[in-house]
Amino acid sequence: MRTLTVAAPSHSYPIFIGENLLAKLAEHLAPHVGKKAAVITNTTVAPLYLQHIQTALTALDTEHFAVILPDGEAHKNIESLNRIYDELLRRHAERGTTLIALGGGVIGDTAGFAAATYQRGTPFVQIPTTLLSQVDSSVGGKTAVNHPLGKNMIGAFYQPQAVIADLTALATLPAREFSAGMAEVIKYALLGDAAFLAWLEDNIDAVMAQQPDALAHTVYHCCAMKAAIVAADETERGIRAHLNLGHTFGHAIEAQMGYGNWLHGEAVAAGMVLACRLSEQTGRLKAADTERAAALIRRAGLPDAPPRFPFEKWLSHMRHDKKVSGGTMRFVGLDRLGAANITPVEDPEILRRTLAPYL
Repeated sequence: MRTLTVAAPSHSYPIFIGENLLAKLAEHLAPHVGKKAAVITNTTVAPLYLQHIQTALTALDTEHFAVILPDGEAHKNIESLNRIYDELLRRHAERGTTLIALGGGVIGDTAGFAAATYQRGTPFVQIPTTLLSQVDSSVGGKTAVNHPLGKNMIGAFYQPQAVIADLTALATLPAREFSAGMAEVIKYALLGDAAFLAWLEDNIDAVMAQQPDALAHTVYHCCAMKAAIVAADETERGIRAHLNLGHTFGHAIEAQMGYGNWLHGEAVAAGMVLACRLSEQTGRLKAADTERAAALIRRAGLPDAPPRFPFEKWLSHMRHDKKVSGGTMRFVGLDRLGAANITPVEDPEILRRTLAPYL
Protein backbone atom coordinates (compact mmCIF):
# COMPACT_ATOMS: atom_id res chain seq x y z
CA MET A 1 0.00 0.00 0.00
CA ARG A 2 1.11 3.55 -0.75
CA THR A 3 -0.04 6.60 1.19
CA LEU A 4 -0.15 10.26 0.18
CA THR A 5 -1.19 13.32 2.14
CA VAL A 6 -3.26 16.10 0.62
CA ALA A 7 -2.11 19.20 2.50
CA ALA A 8 -5.09 21.37 1.58
CA PRO A 9 -5.31 24.71 3.41
CA SER A 10 -8.70 23.74 4.92
CA HIS A 11 -7.32 20.49 6.33
CA SER A 12 -4.94 17.65 5.49
CA TYR A 13 -6.09 14.11 4.79
CA PRO A 14 -4.63 10.79 3.63
CA ILE A 15 -5.01 8.92 0.35
CA PHE A 16 -4.52 5.16 0.67
CA ILE A 17 -3.70 3.36 -2.59
CA GLY A 18 -3.29 -0.40 -2.83
CA GLU A 19 -4.79 -3.80 -3.51
CA ASN A 20 -7.46 -5.51 -1.41
CA LEU A 21 -7.98 -2.46 0.82
CA LEU A 22 -11.71 -3.16 1.10
CA ALA A 23 -10.95 -6.49 2.74
CA LYS A 24 -9.18 -4.68 5.62
CA LEU A 25 -11.24 -1.53 5.53
CA ALA A 26 -11.93 -1.13 9.25
CA GLU A 27 -8.39 -0.06 10.09
CA HIS A 28 -8.47 2.71 7.47
CA LEU A 29 -11.98 3.86 8.36
CA ALA A 30 -11.56 3.79 12.15
CA PRO A 31 -10.07 7.30 12.57
CA HIS A 32 -12.72 8.86 10.33
CA VAL A 33 -16.09 7.51 11.48
CA GLY A 34 -17.97 7.99 14.71
CA LYS A 35 -21.18 6.52 16.04
CA LYS A 36 -23.19 6.72 12.81
CA ALA A 37 -22.41 6.52 9.09
CA ALA A 38 -24.37 6.64 5.84
CA VAL A 39 -23.03 4.77 2.81
CA ILE A 40 -23.97 6.49 -0.45
CA THR A 41 -23.65 4.19 -3.45
CA ASN A 42 -25.50 3.10 -6.59
CA THR A 43 -27.30 0.09 -7.99
CA THR A 44 -24.22 -1.13 -9.86
CA VAL A 45 -21.65 -0.85 -7.08
CA ALA A 46 -23.83 -1.92 -4.14
CA PRO A 47 -24.00 -5.63 -5.07
CA LEU A 48 -20.22 -5.70 -5.52
CA TYR A 49 -18.83 -3.80 -2.56
CA LEU A 50 -21.47 -2.55 -0.12
CA GLN A 51 -21.09 -5.65 2.07
CA HIS A 52 -17.39 -4.82 2.60
CA ILE A 53 -18.30 -1.39 3.96
CA GLN A 54 -21.10 -2.74 6.14
CA THR A 55 -18.83 -5.41 7.61
CA ALA A 56 -16.17 -2.83 8.47
CA LEU A 57 -18.68 -0.46 10.07
CA THR A 58 -20.22 -3.27 12.10
CA ALA A 59 -16.74 -4.25 13.31
CA LEU A 60 -16.22 -0.62 14.41
CA ASP A 61 -19.56 -0.66 16.25
CA THR A 62 -20.78 2.18 14.01
CA GLU A 63 -24.52 2.37 13.34
CA HIS A 64 -24.97 2.52 9.58
CA PHE A 65 -27.45 2.63 6.73
CA ALA A 66 -27.18 2.82 2.94
CA VAL A 67 -28.63 5.14 0.31
CA ILE A 68 -28.60 3.38 -3.05
CA LEU A 69 -29.05 5.71 -6.03
CA PRO A 70 -29.60 4.92 -9.71
CA ASP A 71 -26.36 4.60 -11.67
CA GLY A 72 -25.10 7.08 -14.24
CA GLU A 73 -24.35 10.72 -15.03
CA ALA A 74 -28.03 11.31 -15.83
CA HIS A 75 -28.71 10.92 -12.08
CA LYS A 76 -26.11 13.44 -10.89
CA ASN A 77 -28.80 15.96 -10.10
CA ILE A 78 -30.91 17.66 -7.46
CA GLU A 79 -33.31 14.71 -7.35
CA SER A 80 -30.55 12.34 -6.23
CA LEU A 81 -29.32 14.92 -3.76
CA ASN A 82 -32.78 15.17 -2.25
CA ARG A 83 -32.97 11.38 -1.94
CA ILE A 84 -29.82 11.53 0.19
CA TYR A 85 -31.19 14.40 2.31
CA ASP A 86 -34.49 12.57 2.76
CA GLU A 87 -32.79 9.45 4.08
CA LEU A 88 -30.42 11.41 6.32
CA LEU A 89 -33.38 13.19 7.89
CA ARG A 90 -35.44 10.01 8.24
CA ARG A 91 -32.52 8.28 9.96
CA HIS A 92 -31.90 11.27 12.26
CA ALA A 93 -28.39 11.82 10.92
CA GLU A 94 -26.48 14.43 12.90
CA ARG A 95 -23.66 16.79 12.03
CA GLY A 96 -21.23 14.12 13.22
CA THR A 97 -22.66 11.42 10.94
CA THR A 98 -20.03 10.37 8.39
CA LEU A 99 -21.09 10.02 4.76
CA ILE A 100 -19.15 7.36 2.85
CA ALA A 101 -19.11 7.76 -0.93
CA LEU A 102 -18.78 4.30 -2.47
CA GLY A 103 -18.60 4.44 -6.26
CA GLY A 104 -17.31 6.51 -9.13
CA GLY A 105 -17.22 10.22 -9.84
CA VAL A 106 -20.98 10.70 -9.88
CA ILE A 107 -21.41 9.18 -6.43
CA GLY A 108 -18.37 10.96 -5.05
CA ASP A 109 -19.47 14.36 -6.34
CA THR A 110 -23.10 13.94 -5.25
CA ALA A 111 -22.38 12.46 -1.82
CA GLY A 112 -19.65 15.04 -1.27
CA PHE A 113 -22.05 17.89 -1.99
CA ALA A 114 -24.62 16.33 0.32
CA ALA A 115 -21.94 16.21 3.03
CA ALA A 116 -20.96 19.83 2.37
CA THR A 117 -24.52 21.06 2.76
CA TYR A 118 -26.35 18.75 5.20
CA GLN A 119 -26.51 20.65 8.50
CA ARG A 120 -23.87 22.97 6.98
CA GLY A 121 -21.29 20.22 6.79
CA THR A 122 -20.79 16.63 7.87
CA PRO A 123 -17.59 14.56 7.50
CA PHE A 124 -17.25 12.27 4.49
CA VAL A 125 -14.90 9.62 3.18
CA GLN A 126 -14.27 8.80 -0.47
CA ILE A 127 -14.01 5.14 -1.51
CA PRO A 128 -13.62 5.46 -5.29
CA THR A 129 -14.25 2.33 -7.37
CA THR A 130 -13.50 3.63 -10.89
CA LEU A 131 -10.22 4.66 -12.45
CA LEU A 132 -11.52 8.17 -13.14
CA SER A 133 -12.50 8.70 -9.51
CA GLN A 134 -9.32 7.13 -8.13
CA VAL A 135 -6.97 9.31 -10.17
CA ASP A 136 -8.97 12.52 -10.12
CA SER A 137 -12.45 13.25 -8.84
CA SER A 138 -12.17 11.73 -5.34
CA VAL A 139 -9.19 13.95 -4.51
CA GLY A 140 -9.35 17.68 -3.99
CA GLY A 141 -12.78 18.46 -2.62
CA LYS A 142 -14.73 19.46 -5.71
CA THR A 143 -18.33 18.37 -5.11
CA ALA A 144 -21.34 19.15 -7.28
CA VAL A 145 -24.45 18.08 -9.12
CA ASN A 146 -25.43 18.97 -12.67
CA HIS A 147 -28.08 21.38 -13.87
CA PRO A 148 -29.88 20.87 -17.19
CA LEU A 149 -28.10 23.99 -18.50
CA GLY A 150 -24.61 23.07 -17.32
CA LYS A 151 -22.41 20.43 -15.73
CA ASN A 152 -21.28 20.80 -12.10
CA MET A 153 -22.91 24.22 -11.82
CA ILE A 154 -24.27 23.60 -8.30
CA GLY A 155 -21.52 22.62 -5.90
CA ALA A 156 -18.96 23.42 -3.24
CA PHE A 157 -15.30 22.95 -2.38
CA TYR A 158 -15.42 20.47 0.50
CA GLN A 159 -12.56 18.12 1.32
CA PRO A 160 -13.04 14.50 2.45
CA GLN A 161 -11.54 13.09 5.62
CA ALA A 162 -9.78 10.34 3.68
CA VAL A 163 -9.63 8.67 0.27
CA ILE A 164 -9.34 4.87 0.10
CA ALA A 165 -8.49 3.68 -3.42
CA ASP A 166 -8.61 -0.11 -3.76
CA LEU A 167 -7.00 -0.99 -7.09
CA THR A 168 -8.59 -4.45 -6.96
CA ALA A 169 -12.00 -2.83 -7.48
CA LEU A 170 -10.93 -1.79 -10.97
CA ALA A 171 -11.04 -5.44 -12.09
CA THR A 172 -14.85 -5.27 -12.14
CA LEU A 173 -14.89 -2.06 -14.19
CA PRO A 174 -16.21 -2.39 -17.78
CA ALA A 175 -13.56 -1.72 -20.42
CA ARG A 176 -15.35 1.43 -21.60
CA GLU A 177 -15.32 2.87 -18.07
CA PHE A 178 -11.64 2.03 -17.60
CA SER A 179 -10.83 3.82 -20.86
CA ALA A 180 -12.86 6.81 -19.67
CA GLY A 181 -10.64 7.01 -16.61
CA MET A 182 -7.56 6.97 -18.80
CA ALA A 183 -8.62 10.34 -20.20
CA GLU A 184 -7.91 11.93 -16.82
CA VAL A 185 -4.59 10.06 -16.60
CA ILE A 186 -3.51 11.42 -19.99
CA LYS A 187 -4.74 14.86 -18.92
CA TYR A 188 -2.19 14.99 -16.10
CA ALA A 189 0.63 14.17 -18.48
CA LEU A 190 -0.43 16.77 -21.04
CA LEU A 191 -0.99 19.59 -18.57
CA GLY A 192 2.10 19.25 -16.44
CA ASP A 193 4.48 16.32 -16.86
CA ALA A 194 6.23 15.60 -20.16
CA ALA A 195 8.21 12.75 -18.57
CA PHE A 196 4.97 11.06 -17.48
CA LEU A 197 3.65 11.53 -21.01
CA ALA A 198 6.66 9.64 -22.36
CA TRP A 199 6.20 6.97 -19.68
CA LEU A 200 2.57 6.51 -20.70
CA GLU A 201 3.51 6.18 -24.35
CA ASP A 202 5.90 3.38 -23.38
CA ASN A 203 3.63 1.67 -20.85
CA ILE A 204 0.01 2.31 -21.83
CA ASP A 205 -0.53 -1.28 -22.96
CA ALA A 206 0.50 -2.52 -19.49
CA VAL A 207 -1.78 0.04 -17.81
CA MET A 208 -4.72 -0.92 -20.04
CA ALA A 209 -4.12 -4.58 -19.13
CA GLN A 210 -4.16 -3.52 -15.44
CA GLN A 211 -0.69 -4.89 -14.86
CA PRO A 212 -0.37 -4.29 -11.09
CA ASP A 213 2.87 -2.30 -10.96
CA ALA A 214 1.96 -0.12 -13.94
CA LEU A 215 -1.54 0.51 -12.60
CA ALA A 216 -0.31 1.35 -9.09
CA HIS A 217 2.31 3.76 -10.50
CA THR A 218 -0.34 5.45 -12.64
CA VAL A 219 -2.84 6.01 -9.84
CA TYR A 220 -0.17 7.13 -7.37
CA HIS A 221 1.45 9.54 -9.82
CA CYS A 222 -1.85 11.19 -10.75
CA CYS A 223 -2.90 11.50 -7.12
CA ALA A 224 0.48 13.01 -6.23
CA MET A 225 0.09 15.61 -8.98
CA LYS A 226 -3.46 16.40 -7.88
CA ALA A 227 -2.43 16.64 -4.22
CA ALA A 228 0.35 19.12 -5.01
CA ILE A 229 -1.96 21.29 -7.10
CA VAL A 230 -4.74 21.28 -4.48
CA ALA A 231 -2.24 22.19 -1.74
CA ALA A 232 -1.15 25.18 -3.80
CA ASP A 233 -4.61 26.29 -4.97
CA GLU A 234 -7.51 24.66 -3.13
CA THR A 235 -10.34 26.79 -4.53
CA GLU A 236 -9.15 27.19 -8.13
CA ARG A 237 -7.91 30.77 -8.17
CA GLY A 238 -4.88 29.91 -10.24
CA ILE A 239 -2.99 26.75 -11.21
CA ARG A 240 -5.81 24.37 -10.25
CA ALA A 241 -7.72 25.60 -13.30
CA HIS A 242 -5.16 23.67 -15.41
CA LEU A 243 -6.89 20.48 -14.24
CA ASN A 244 -9.77 21.50 -16.50
CA LEU A 245 -7.77 20.73 -19.65
CA GLY A 246 -10.27 19.43 -22.22
CA HIS A 247 -13.20 20.05 -19.89
CA THR A 248 -14.71 23.19 -21.44
CA PHE A 249 -15.07 21.43 -24.78
CA GLY A 250 -15.90 18.17 -23.00
CA HIS A 251 -18.70 19.60 -20.89
CA ALA A 252 -20.22 21.09 -24.05
CA ILE A 253 -20.22 17.62 -25.63
CA GLU A 254 -21.89 16.09 -22.57
CA ALA A 255 -24.56 18.79 -22.40
CA GLN A 256 -25.30 18.58 -26.12
CA MET A 257 -25.42 14.79 -26.32
CA GLY A 258 -27.30 14.30 -23.05
CA TYR A 259 -25.52 13.40 -19.80
CA GLY A 260 -24.41 9.79 -19.86
CA ASN A 261 -24.54 9.21 -23.63
CA TRP A 262 -20.91 10.20 -23.86
CA LEU A 263 -19.04 9.24 -20.71
CA HIS A 264 -17.28 12.15 -19.01
CA GLY A 265 -13.85 10.72 -19.83
CA GLU A 266 -14.79 10.20 -23.47
CA ALA A 267 -15.91 13.82 -23.75
CA VAL A 268 -12.75 15.05 -22.02
CA ALA A 269 -10.59 12.96 -24.38
CA ALA A 270 -12.12 14.61 -27.45
CA GLY A 271 -11.96 17.92 -25.60
CA MET A 272 -8.21 17.57 -25.04
CA VAL A 273 -7.65 17.12 -28.76
CA LEU A 274 -9.72 20.27 -29.34
CA ALA A 275 -7.64 22.09 -26.69
CA CYS A 276 -4.53 21.07 -28.62
CA ARG A 277 -6.12 22.35 -31.85
CA LEU A 278 -6.93 25.65 -30.10
CA SER A 279 -3.29 25.86 -29.03
CA GLU A 280 -2.30 25.37 -32.67
CA GLN A 281 -4.51 28.35 -33.53
CA THR A 282 -2.69 30.48 -30.96
CA GLY A 283 0.70 29.42 -32.31
CA ARG A 284 1.82 27.41 -29.30
CA LEU A 285 1.51 23.83 -30.60
CA LYS A 286 2.24 22.24 -33.94
CA ALA A 287 -0.02 19.75 -35.71
CA ALA A 288 2.49 17.01 -34.82
CA ASP A 289 1.97 17.76 -31.12
CA THR A 290 -1.78 17.42 -31.48
CA GLU A 291 -1.38 14.14 -33.32
CA ARG A 292 0.95 12.82 -30.61
CA ALA A 293 -1.71 13.53 -28.00
CA ALA A 294 -4.47 12.09 -30.19
CA ALA A 295 -2.48 8.92 -30.84
CA LEU A 296 -2.13 8.23 -27.10
CA ILE A 297 -5.83 8.94 -26.61
CA ARG A 298 -6.70 6.42 -29.32
CA ARG A 299 -4.43 3.79 -27.75
CA ALA A 300 -6.46 4.20 -24.56
CA GLY A 301 -9.61 3.27 -26.48
CA LEU A 302 -10.96 6.82 -26.44
CA PRO A 303 -12.42 9.10 -29.12
CA ASP A 304 -10.07 11.68 -30.57
CA ALA A 305 -12.83 13.72 -32.24
CA PRO A 306 -16.11 15.19 -30.98
CA PRO A 307 -19.58 14.55 -32.37
CA ARG A 308 -20.79 17.00 -35.00
CA PHE A 309 -23.19 19.74 -33.96
CA PRO A 310 -23.68 23.40 -34.91
CA PHE A 311 -21.18 26.05 -33.85
CA GLU A 312 -23.91 28.08 -32.16
CA LYS A 313 -24.62 25.11 -29.86
CA TRP A 314 -20.94 24.88 -28.93
CA LEU A 315 -20.90 28.58 -28.02
CA SER A 316 -24.11 28.34 -26.04
CA HIS A 317 -22.82 25.46 -23.91
CA MET A 318 -19.34 26.90 -23.41
CA ARG A 319 -20.65 30.28 -22.30
CA HIS A 320 -22.16 28.47 -19.30
CA ASP A 321 -18.72 27.20 -18.31
CA LYS A 322 -17.49 28.04 -14.80
CA LYS A 323 -14.22 29.46 -16.18
CA VAL A 324 -16.03 32.29 -17.98
CA SER A 325 -14.87 35.52 -16.31
CA GLY A 326 -16.18 38.99 -17.08
CA GLY A 327 -18.00 37.53 -20.06
CA THR A 328 -14.76 36.19 -21.57
CA MET A 329 -14.44 32.48 -22.22
CA ARG A 330 -11.25 31.05 -20.72
CA PHE A 331 -9.86 27.74 -21.97
CA VAL A 332 -7.03 25.59 -20.70
CA GLY A 333 -4.55 25.37 -23.54
CA LEU A 334 -0.97 24.15 -23.85
CA ASP A 335 2.29 26.06 -24.28
CA ARG A 336 3.78 22.68 -25.13
CA LEU A 337 2.98 19.07 -24.33
CA GLY A 338 3.45 18.92 -20.57
CA ALA A 339 2.83 22.62 -19.86
CA ALA A 340 -0.67 24.12 -19.61
CA ASN A 341 -1.83 27.71 -19.80
CA ILE A 342 -5.03 29.72 -19.54
CA THR A 343 -6.14 30.97 -22.96
CA PRO A 344 -8.75 33.77 -22.91
CA VAL A 345 -10.88 33.79 -26.07
CA GLU A 346 -12.73 36.99 -26.91
CA ASP A 347 -13.06 36.42 -30.65
CA PRO A 348 -15.27 33.37 -31.30
CA GLU A 349 -13.78 32.99 -34.78
CA ILE A 350 -10.73 31.29 -33.28
CA LEU A 351 -13.13 28.69 -31.87
CA ARG A 352 -14.86 28.35 -35.22
CA ARG A 353 -11.49 27.58 -36.83
CA THR A 354 -10.67 25.11 -34.05
CA LEU A 355 -13.98 23.30 -34.47
CA ALA A 356 -14.25 23.64 -38.27
CA PRO A 357 -13.65 19.93 -39.09
CA TYR A 358 -16.49 18.91 -36.77
CA LEU A 359 -19.25 21.37 -37.67
